[in-house]
Amino acid sequence: MASEKLKVLGAGSTLLDILAGVDDAFLAAHVAGEKGGMNLVNSETQHELIDKLGSAGMSKAIGGSAFNTISALTVLGIRTAFIGKLGRDENGCYYTDAYRKLGGDVSSFKYTESAATGTCLSLVTPDSERTMRTDLGASATIHVDDISDADFEGITHVHLEGYLLFFIDVVKKILTLAKKHGCVVSFDFASFEVVRLFRSELHELLEKYVDIIFANEDEAKEFCKYEKFSPEAVAENLFHYCPVVVVKLGREGSFIRENGVNHQIPPVLAEAVDTTGAGDLWQAGFLYGYLNGYGVEAAGRMGSVLGAEIVRVFGAQIPPERWPAIREEFEKIKKQYAVNKE
Repeated sequence: MASEKLKVLGAGSTLLDILAGVDDAFLAAHVAGEKGGMNLVNSETQHELIDKLGSAGMSKAIGGSAFNTISALTVLGIRTAFIGKLGRDENGCYYTDAYRKLGGDVSSFKYTESAATGTCLSLVTPDSERTMRTDLGASATIHVDDISDADFEGITHVHLEGYLLFFIDVVKKILTLAKKHGCVVSFDFASFEVVRLFRSELHELLEKYVDIIFANEDEAKEFCKYEKFSPEAVAENLFHYCPVVVVKLGREGSFIRENGVNHQIPPVLAEAVDTTGAGDLWQAGFLYGYLNGYGVEAAGRMGSVLGAEIVRVFGAQIPPERWPAIREEFEKIKKQYAVNKE
């Protein structure tokens, strides 16, 4: 059971995910840029891609990188709130209602009349890789004046996504207020493109404000400028910035460095259908375990459970009927590591 003292505030883009299965030929013919990761596009470009999909099966779900993490924490029983901007439209109402039904505190959502709720087109290839082309919509109108001390009342932890770096002044205000209110801060690098664009800003922000870094292999390699990847080497590099570094390794599990001690966390293997949200849900499992005081190894195992669970389905939302089994698995992990500590 989650501690009642905890309340986690997420910050990032509030996006409606549009998911579609495609082949590599479609990407080569119609999608500019590298396979994988995320690029920002305007509404016209996104709709042109959707039109080209023709009869391809598509589905929709509430999403956004940090929001995926926060929504999973909410289902697990941690009190949560979220800073993100929505349009005053049907999609915005749907988004707000869905989060409220999960049990989330919607008081930190921001709204605008001037733009539609943002959307993320996630193109999933047969190898389960996803290539995202995002129209931020209302999320792009977020402003420093939207953020206030009231958003941080009762908050113990703040989790940010790297995509928010496109609004650097907003990031700086959130981080400043987080530290003012005594919050622990975790930061997800989000994508290698984001790291490439904002490397210099990241150096300053990580050192000054961040307590936990989340990065996958591509993001860590990009930040450290390493041609060859070694989880030990990148964790050592990133450890100069904050006390907890998490390097997510997909099917290889994860590598965590906490206060100078390394931990290799095994994966939970699953047949992947779609990797959308895999890193976000892994982080939710980790944060649930870590913030509840179960230790980094138990937290890492919980992350592996959620990461494996989400790749079994299309999209970034775990079906409701799967959560009871997940909670049972978490209890087993909690007991196992409590015994090991003794």
